[in-house]
Amino acid sequence: MLEKPEKEIKKLVKKAKGGESDSFGLIYDYYLTRIYRFVFLKVTNKEEAEDITQQVFMKAWEALPRFESERSPFISWLFRIARNTVIDFYRTKKHNLSLDEGIGVDDVLENSPEDIFFQNQEKAQVIKSLENLTDDQKEVVTLRFVEGFSYKEISVITEKNQASLRIMQHRAIKKLKEVYKELENK
Repeated sequence: MLEKPEKEIKKLVKKAKGGESDSFGLIYDYYLTRIYRFVFLKVTNKEEAEDITQQVFMKAWEALPRFESERSPFISWLFRIARNTVIDFYRTKKHNLSLDEGIGVDDVLENSPEDIFFQNQEKAQVIKSLENLTDDQKEVVTLRFVEGFSYKEISVITEKNQASLRIMQHRAIKKLKEVYKELENK
């Protein structure tokens, strides 16, 4: 899906802040896939990802009157809500889910430009490689390469400085290369 111009999103947000639920519905339709994919790659369970995604949009709707477009773009604000909702999920869950649960990464990325990233790699190898990253590294890799955010945008979402994000990404890529090489040699 092509990126909507920021100007159009701002208009929809303004209307939604004024109580027009149809405008928020258009925002929901536009960002649903990206938010779901982000959440799914963190929880790896289809049903839980769907529930959390719905919570994200409910929280966004409730918090919309407090959104300030001057502070950050709407998409960054929405991803921060998604990130915090996933953190809350894990705080209450208290145990880790297997990366083999739910649907596959292929299903989430179907017909998306991010397919290129996973092209010619076995799903199991990708998942196995990601298991070796820290949660912060997985988050940076997902936001940067799957969602296509800039370091500045990731900084707004994660509330981490850009230099530490670059270092984290560098270490994650290095680790992914090592793990993938090991898996290829097996």
